[in-house]
Amino acid sequence: MKLLITGGAGFVGARLARTLLARGTLAGAKIDHVVLADQFAPPADLMADARVSARTGALLSQAAALADEGFDGVFHLASAVSGECESDFDLGLRSNLDTTRALLDGFRHAGKAPRLVFSSSVAVFGPDPAVPLPPIVTDTTLPAPQTSYGTHKLVCEHLVADYTRKGYIDGRSARLMTVTVRPGKPNGAASSFFSGIIREPLAGVESVCPVSPEVSHPVSSPGRTVDALIAVYEASREAFNGRTAMNLPALNVKVSEMLEALEQVAGKAVRARVRFERDERIAGIVANWPTGATAGRAAALGLKPDTSFADIVRQYIADCETGPNAAEALKGLAR
Repeated sequence: MKLLITGGAGFVGARLARTLLARGTLAGAKIDHVVLADQFAPPADLMADARVSARTGALLSQAAALADEGFDGVFHLASAVSGECESDFDLGLRSNLDTTRALLDGFRHAGKAPRLVFSSSVAVFGPDPAVPLPPIVTDTTLPAPQTSYGTHKLVCEHLVADYTRKGYIDGRSARLMTVTVRPGKPNGAASSFFSGIIREPLAGVESVCPVSPEVSHPVSSPGRTVDALIAVYEASREAFNGRTAMNLPALNVKVSEMLEALEQVAGKAVRARVRFERDERIAGIVANWPTGATAGRAAALGLKPDTSFADIVRQYIADCETGPNAAEALKGLAR
């Protein structure tokens, strides 16, 4: 089996690749080759695996050639993030819409019809005068995105569904909740602070939260997110239950509850490194996002949300302890 992971050098993509390589099989087939396509080179540990190769550069320029490689399965994760799409409209269109269309068209012309999982987002939901946003969004809530990023994701969901209807791919779209805690430096996503208010204090660095403590949002740990992506891929067409996008499981949590969990796990001194300073741009974007989500179709596949945010914090600490930069990532945590 030959797999393609776009965005394969990124955090979720690299974690997905490691998980798949450790398993060795996907949907009952042996994994022989994993191609990681990204603008940047994949992590060294992945490139050390003989089953892995990289395609580095802009995905838009690589799409046709990639499709001709004859992949059995695809995880399409590559995307410009929310903040980037708001500040650079052309970048968002090029990175999200144009690239996805080019990739899907490449598969159409190649004629192999790979199974494809597209990573959509909870950002497809938003408030509109004609479509009030419920406190909890479900699989059947009508999307009304209020950001360019959310709009791109929704358009791509429909493209994946239509290319599937036509038999060009076997596609399924999964709406990711905000993945936290992400390691490394903050990125351009408006949701980046959901990781920053945990990651930076654990590293001994002050973090500024740009929204109110009462802001609620659906989140998921990296481990649960990767497990869900694999489950969506392995689901039969019947079990996936249609061509429309599926919400992935969410832990609905307030910022105040996230910080309480941080204090519970890491102590008051770590919690004290977070201060609140409102950023109107970010707060305005977040105000148009759902405060919670459910995932009935995902539950039918046996998928469950994280049990508590404290468990998510513990997962991040455990991941850091086994990583090469453990001392730096956790230097603010009393050991």
